Amino acid sequence: MATTPETIDGLEQFHQVCASWHKAAENVRKFNRLLTTDAKIAQTPKQLIWTLNKAKLFRYTPVRPQAERHKTPLLLVFAIMNRPHVLDLRPGHSFVEYMLKRGYDVYLLDWGVPGPEDQSISFDEYTLDYLPRVVRKVKSFAGVEEFSMLGWCLGALIATLYAALRPNEGLKNLILLTAPLDFSDKTAGGFARWTSDPAFNADSIVEAFGNVPGELIDAGAKMLKPVENFVGAYVNLWDNLDDESKVDAWHAMNTWVRDIIPMSGAAYRQLINDFYKRNALIENSLRLRGEPVRLSNLRASLLNVIAEADHITPPCQSERIMSLVGTEDKTVHRVRGGHIGIMAGRGAEQTTWPHIDQWLADRSD
Repeated sequence: MATTPETIDGLEQFHQVCASWHKAAENVRKFNRLLTTDAKIAQTPKQLIWTLNKAKLFRYTPVRPQAERHKTPLLLVFAIMNRPHVLDLRPGHSFVEYMLKRGYDVYLLDWGVPGPEDQSISFDEYTLDYLPRVVRKVKSFAGVEEFSMLGWCLGALIATLYAALRPNEGLKNLILLTAPLDFSDKTAGGFARWTSDPAFNADSIVEAFGNVPGELIDAGAKMLKPVENFVGAYVNLWDNLDDESKVDAWHAMNTWVRDIIPMSGAAYRQLINDFYKRNALIENSLRLRGEPVRLSNLRASLLNVIAEADHITPPCQSERIMSLVGTEDKTVHRVRGGHIGIMAGRGAEQTTWPHIDQWLADRSD
């Protein structure tokens, strides 16, 4: 058969279709791999220096000589229902790495994964047993009497409770990130959207499960923004499959998000009943092991970082503490972004991280 312009055009179109099919098949394989495999995260070198039950305390390997480091060590405290790896997500985009390069002596508390035998652990134990022991170890290891603490999400709640109950144990600087403290506004959104319903019974959930499955908590969080979480995130990944930097960032974040752990039953019951429903901390009626928790006793210098677009901890849940704490050195820093994005999003190293460093550097020597 003679070759004509028509046959040549037909062959070119055929090859173009085949190339498109091949590219689509490659994208499907890549997409599936990103959904089902883990990226390497939390790679900054560190040393285990203390354990208690499931909890572990790590000290990150300093990268600057001692003479160039800040004297006051920094303790990182993350939430009790997630891994703390998001603070050290990936090389080149790690808050831990960032702070080490700026001369901080950085420690990390990993609460660990509670087993069935741990379902009676409450905020009383986290605040009055675990954290004081961690603090003593940090001060002993660093050879100092004062330290700084950064708490994120429920880690910020525990850090606040500790700061109010143990104001004389050397806490010099307290940094709160998206701190869920004030639940007076039941219409503000966040988990108050579910827990304010009288039919929401934390006791029944704990009786049914013991420790509350991480999948249950994760599903509740995702349902606060269902389209974005169940559809938008994956559409965004598909649209950016050819952008390796965005793919690497998505893969690292998805690896952390998929690593779900349960919450101690007693802590969950206390969180819902005492904090969300009774707002006991703000109403000045909270007691841990009989000790009244008074925010007026909090005397450490305070930086309160609020995410303006936070759907997990709406800004109103973090704001009121500024009028209740006893310290005179207190600052609010508002960041455009969400609950995780303000610290782990692509803009965090240009917005949130430098502000934390600037505020803390002036108070760490």
